[in-house]
This record gives sequence, structure tokens and C-alpha cells, in this order.
Amino acid sequence: MKSMGIKKIVLFVLVVVSIAVFGVTFINPFGPTIFPVAGLISKEVKTDMALDMKFWKTMDEATAYIVSKKVNFAALPVTFGATLYNRGVDVRLVGVYSWRLFYIVATSDFDFKGFSSLKGEKIYTAHGRGQTADIVLRFLLTKNGLEPDKDVTFAYAQPQEIVSLFNSGKIKIAAIPEPFITMTLSKGKIIMDLQDEWNKATGYKFGIPITGLFVTGKLVDFPKTVRLFEKSFKESLAWSYKNVDKAVEITSKQLGIPVNVLKTSLDRSQYNYVTALECKDEVLSYLKKLNELYPEGMPKVPDEKFFYTAK
Repeated sequence: MKSMGIKKIVLFVLVVVSIAVFGVTFINPFGPTIFPVAGLISKEVKTDMALDMKFWKTMDEATAYIVSKKVNFAALPVTFGATLYNRGVDVRLVGVYSWRLFYIVATSDFDFKGFSSLKGEKIYTAHGRGQTADIVLRFLLTKNGLEPDKDVTFAYAQPQEIVSLFNSGKIKIAAIPEPFITMTLSKGKIIMDLQDEWNKATGYKFGIPITGLFVTGKLVDFPKTVRLFEKSFKESLAWSYKNVDKAVEITSKQLGIPVNVLKTSLDRSQYNYVTALECKDEVLSYLKKLNELYPEGMPKVPDEKFFYTAK
């Protein structure tokens, strides 16, 4: 028993020393959720650990980072994190901070009169199968009597590519997040707010738990480190809203998107950090509803351990 106790102490010391010397690695989507971490990127928000931040562009890239055990924290779509967890990947939801980002845009001449107008159309959405817009839209189509992949087909590309294709008239409809929606409005119009449609279909009123902060691997067992990083993350989000011009400029440099576009897009975005413990019921309801009405996209609801609740 003493031997086991000593081993745990040694392991704890090794992890603490490792964090102090090498820091932690955090992966963030290469997209609109750069805005909340602008304070960390610029080092305007100070942390008590060395932070190595990397950006992922595809689901496969994010998965590769995590399963290779080279990552300690990850910002991921909540649905994608749940899918990884159900596959046995050691990821736990620490908190949700993005609740409103997704809209459907169509060309200005598209006569939209409700979901029935989408029958026979192809909708482009970002990254790939299984991300937030893909799953929520499939759920909404099913709820409204349309069969995904039959009545409505899907295509996937990077958001910047979708914007380019849309603005050049090569595609008609896209379901993408801000700030990419703002970049299409000179050539098109918003025909649907996915958050509002979700609320109507489910009876909820807070929007969609879109993006979450996850802890991965061995750090799951070290709550003090998790809370330390969470604190820095929350401070960065608060800094971005208090210093919008600076945060938008930082985001612009990363994404190559004009400052005025990013600033305008914030009017249709909602970032509000809520811990896993506080939003557990909301997230579970979201995942259960998807499982119930669209089991192909969410075949299993994660168990309680998916939520990181250690204090």
C-alpha cells in the first residue's frame, strides 16, 4: 500500500514538473473560435504554465493530435468530442463556450419558403461529416419530413473554400458559421438561423452547445492543472470582449479575414463560458435529442464520465 502511495506521489511530481518545464499543448479550430483565445495568443492574458497552441483545420487532424497523446487540451465541437469519447478516446468536456454561430445562406434569387424548399438541393458545410452544422441540419431535415442524403445532399469543404465557391456563383446553399456567413452576404442572404430552428424543434431556448473545452489523456487525473488552464481560457474570453478591437485584429491576422468582417460577425455570434457541471443537463438534452431523432449521427449518448466535474 505504501509503495502504491509513493508511486502516486512520484507520478504527481513528474507531471507537475513536466507542466512547469514543458507546459501544456492546446489545439484550437482554425476558424471563428480564435476570437476567444486571442488573449492567450497575444499573451495579454498571463498563464502560470508554458502554453503551446496549435490550430487544427479538419476533424481528422484534430483526431490525430488527440490519439497520438500529444495534446493536453482541445477546443472541439461538442458533438465531435462526444463521438470521440464514445469511440474510447480519452476526452472529457470541461466547459462549453460557443452557443450561437451557425446559419444557412443562399443565393439572393433562391426562393426560400421553409424546409420544403430545400428538397432536391445540395448544401455545403464546413470540414466534414459529424460536425455541428452537419448533425444539427440533418436532425432538422429529419424533423421536418426530409431524408438527408436523399431529399437533400451534402458536400464538405473548408469554410474559406465554401465562401469562395459561393461568391463565384458555383454553389447555391451553405450552412457555415460566422464570420464566414458575413463574407457571403454581398452575394447572398441568410435563410435560416440554425440556433432558432433548434430551439423551435426541441423547446430549448439557449441555442446549441457548439464548441467545448476538453481535457485529454493523463491530465484528466490532475484537476488543479485543468482548473488552472480553464481559468486562463476564461480570462482570455473575457479579455477578448473587453478589448474587441485588439482581439479582432489578432483573429484577423490568424485567419486572413478583414477586421470589419470579423467585427460585424460578432453580432451573430455568442460566446459565453459555462462549466460542464453547470451545462450538463443542457448538453445531455442536446445529445439525447440528436440520438433520438437522428441516431445515425449520434448513435450513443455519452455516460456521466464524459463531463469533467472534478473541483
